[in-house]
Amino acid sequence: MTFSFLFRGILRDFKEEIGGTLVAKPIVAIVGRPNVGKSTLFNKLVGQRVAIVEDVPGVTRDRIYGDCEWRGRSFSIIDTGGIEPHSDDVILAQMRNQAQLAMDSADAIILVVDMKTGLVATDYEVAAMLQKSGRPIILCVNKCDKVGAADADFYEFYNLSLGDPIMVSSVHGHGTGDLLDEVFKNLPDISNFDEKEDSTINVAVIGKPNVGKSSLINRITGEERCIVSDIAGTTRDTIDTFIKNSFGSFNFVDTAGIRRQSKVTDAVEKYSIIRAKMAVERSDVCVIMIDAVEGFTEQDSKVAGLAINAGKACVIVVNKWDAVEKTDKTFANYKKKLENDFSFMHYAPILFVSVRTGQRIENLFELITQVFNASATRISTGVLNEVLAEAILRVQPPTDRGKRLKIFFVTQVSVQPPTFVFFVNSVKLFHFSYQRYLENKFRETFSLQGAPIRFIIRERAER
Repeated sequence: MTFSFLFRGILRDFKEEIGGTLVAKPIVAIVGRPNVGKSTLFNKLVGQRVAIVEDVPGVTRDRIYGDCEWRGRSFSIIDTGGIEPHSDDVILAQMRNQAQLAMDSADAIILVVDMKTGLVATDYEVAAMLQKSGRPIILCVNKCDKVGAADADFYEFYNLSLGDPIMVSSVHGHGTGDLLDEVFKNLPDISNFDEKEDSTINVAVIGKPNVGKSSLINRITGEERCIVSDIAGTTRDTIDTFIKNSFGSFNFVDTAGIRRQSKVTDAVEKYSIIRAKMAVERSDVCVIMIDAVEGFTEQDSKVAGLAINAGKACVIVVNKWDAVEKTDKTFANYKKKLENDFSFMHYAPILFVSVRTGQRIENLFELITQVFNASATRISTGVLNEVLAEAILRVQPPTDRGKRLKIFFVTQVSVQPPTFVFFVNSVKLFHFSYQRYLENKFRETFSLQGAPIRFIIRERAER
């Protein structure tokens, strides 16, 4: 499998700047059996806690991406779930498939084994899988926490026939420099990579458990990018997936389902929800998914609240529309009720889809692009005040006890979301109803549908 596979939009478009040119970054996959410390090593190499780490097997399930730089070269690292070669468990089988996809797309592979447990049969089986890949393999013996000469047990890892093992302590960082030196030797020549443009829209897919977030990612990529099952909590980490098509470049971030806090007791799930909230913060657009069969719930409003508080442009996606029994009035009635339920997010467009059949999925990219452009809109102060003057002529500002609101002028101070500062004679007179009127006027005039608008009111004495 070559890098043309990446550039068809199925895998991530990693980029590195060399002499002012953006090129695809080399990819290094970290693989091994469960609980050998792959995620801890991943976090150490990327320099931050990207992957969730718990002292139980199977915490990492999907592929997780991060960036690393060593000796002036940047490359991307993929953390994978533990490989159990012969397990029939549904989740473990899909974790194995995810690891295989990571190996297929990698330029080099780090095989992690555990010094404390020693060499086991699964290590031999995983090593045999890697040797078939034809990729350079770096053998990392993790949990060598003692500094100094290697124990006698260390030398048994030569039996894997993968060259000289490298002693590493991913917890303390011992040996990571030697490991990266070996990775550096196996990085491909950057002159082989194609140039790419960097104009990616970051899209966080959020919602309750089992509304179809991972299935949506798999549908739009055309591959099993994320593990999917009917078991709530299947997705744990936030999973980045890069897509490029006629609408542009998109980074879809699959997130863990967000349940009510009172129902979250598992430590791993708590971490997962924190990561989902972080994904919202770093996104440009939030796709809020709800279940058409179950309908709008209180938890859907709380999930949407995360996007509102972060000031993100939003698209509401109603999944499983094919499973709803319909009459000629079903769509109109359902949409009207949903618009009432989401009245606090009246600006967000609503799209009815079926991830299972692919119905209307192609419309999602157009809506995402529209709301992103709306959120990034910048309007000159002169044009803003012309529209404001026209709005004031149509509807006079409110009065209270004979004193009328005066708006001296308005200016835009930021984008994503569009934020406007109004200078007025009295903050108290600037009632919510009149703010809503001006907001609707701005939306209509400047095509700001899909983006939240923030007003900042400043009081200034009259001259």
